[in-house]
Amino acid sequence: MESISLLIVLTAAFLTPLLMAHFHINSIPTAVAEILVGIVLGKSVLGWVRTGGEMGSLSELGVTILIFLSGMEIDFSLFKPQPKTTDGPKQPNPVMLAITGFLTIIVLSLGFSYFLQLIHFFNYPIFATILFTTIALGVVIAALKEKELLHQPIGQTILLIAALGEVVPLVSLTVYSALAGKSDRNLWLLLLLLLAALFLLSRFKRIYGFLATIDKSTTQLDIRLAFFLVFALVTVASRVGAESILGAFLAGMVMKLLGPRQETQDKLTSLGYGFFIPIFFIVTGANLDLKALVADPKSLSLIPLVLIGFFIAKIGLIPVLRRRFKPQNALAGGFLLTTTITLVIPTLTVGRNLDILSDQQSGAFTLAAVIACVAGPILFNTFFQPEPEHFKKTKVTFIGGNLLTVPIAQHLSPDRYEVKLVTDKPENYHTYNSEINIALAAYTESALKAAGAYDCDIMVLGDFDADTNYDLATMALAEKVPRIIARFAPKDATSDRYDRLRAQGVEVFNALEANVALLRSLIETPSILQILDDTVAGIYEITVRNSRFAGLELKNLPFIDDITVSQIYRNKKFVAPHGDTQIHLGDHLIFSGDKHVIRDIREQVEKLN
Repeated sequence: MESISLLIVLTAAFLTPLLMAHFHINSIPTAVAEILVGIVLGKSVLGWVRTGGEMGSLSELGVTILIFLSGMEIDFSLFKPQPKTTDGPKQPNPVMLAITGFLTIIVLSLGFSYFLQLIHFFNYPIFATILFTTIALGVVIAALKEKELLHQPIGQTILLIAALGEVVPLVSLTVYSALAGKSDRNLWLLLLLLLAALFLLSRFKRIYGFLATIDKSTTQLDIRLAFFLVFALVTVASRVGAESILGAFLAGMVMKLLGPRQETQDKLTSLGYGFFIPIFFIVTGANLDLKALVADPKSLSLIPLVLIGFFIAKIGLIPVLRRRFKPQNALAGGFLLTTTITLVIPTLTVGRNLDILSDQQSGAFTLAAVIACVAGPILFNTFFQPEPEHFKKTKVTFIGGNLLTVPIAQHLSPDRYEVKLVTDKPENYHTYNSEINIALAAYTESALKAAGAYDCDIMVLGDFDADTNYDLATMALAEKVPRIIARFAPKDATSDRYDRLRAQGVEVFNALEANVALLRSLIETPSILQILDDTVAGIYEITVRNSRFAGLELKNLPFIDDITVSQIYRNKKFVAPHGDTQIHLGDHLIFSGDKHVIRDIREQVEKLN
């Protein structure tokens, strides 16, 4: 019977997304659909799926992998100080908005939980508070990715709140379980051990780099490391009396800190969502006994109350989000953050183990969470209105206003580039002041800082004096300018300073060498030069910043029929492109194509998401 049940569950896991795609059901998260399918196949309706024995073990493994992958979704860079946005320095920081917003969730959840106790519907307010503060991080990320909002301020804020909605309830559940189960003796020792593991593993990234150098298709050391971390920390957590899901979540955070490759994340996601996690959600639905729930009027009446609680707990987010975003988008963000399913189910399992809620009450909480998870994304998509486009322009600073730099600065597209030109010659400033954004400043570190010259992505040192450009390059390196292009006259064979600059990442431009290379190209490869000079076709380079394209194979790019990719520049190395080559964030795609489509392609690929 167990093998038949497993076959039925795997068949349902395979058919569910196919049917959703066929009938264009996009508003319901796949996880919720799988729970609903499980309800039909389980105790409530058909009774085809038995959930004990091996099926129960696979389900437990599924929730472990789900929580592990949720830990890997935490973007630690969002907790770092954020740069000032174009909205101005007075705009609230996403981190502060998220912390303030989550504090309102805690307060409102606690208040509603005590209200439930007051009316004698549920007598464990702290446990109920933990349930009401949970947020389904995976569902939130999926919704933000669909709207391409992950790297916009509103997306960052919502993502941080959702991250807190997984981390804080997990830690709180562990503490509550230990205290309620009278096994808190080793709890703080567990936290110290896990903090030490996080610190040590985050410091030993070289070990992971070494594993990557010897990784083979038959060993898959990156995947073995991931499962080692999961089961090591789950074992430690369970041995000291804490909840195993906390160990799984922290294992995911540790793996994230190691900086796994995109391929590793894709493999782990494929293993989890391709096999283990669907079993967990379907078995969860199969375990629900709606007949018993309907037979218990008190548990049945708990469903609308719990559903109201999920929404009331998040209602305080709306005024917090309105401090920076449109009122309609603040409302949409509040609806999205009511989605909760990932942690609710394991939390209810803990509650049943502690004998603080019945199976009927657990079913009521689960159904309310399912309804909230369906309604949240639908309401978010209904109310959300796109904010002004946040296409990141490349900031270019030219040092030296002359016949070389001014024409280039004028011809750079204002849609793509934000250009600033600085000169120390008053006559040049007055000559070009009416033609381009030019500033007059001495070539000293303090004067250039005051002029905002170092606030750029690319600095072009185009003064005609080689010594001046060398000094400017040295100062730019000290200011950590991301990319520096320096012009020099024919190279002085007695000096190695150009080689020293190149060793530090400066791109040295020599007019004579450029002319030699151009003439050689005219002789050897005239067609390439013709492409460069063509009025319709051209050779371009774009940087992949949109996470929507990360993990896609080259042949599946939506615009691949309009371009020909010749090279991929990745981690300072060129990668020969093939149809099945996967795209990574940060890749530089070098391609030829029609000039009329480049703008649309660039806006898609370089949009921060």
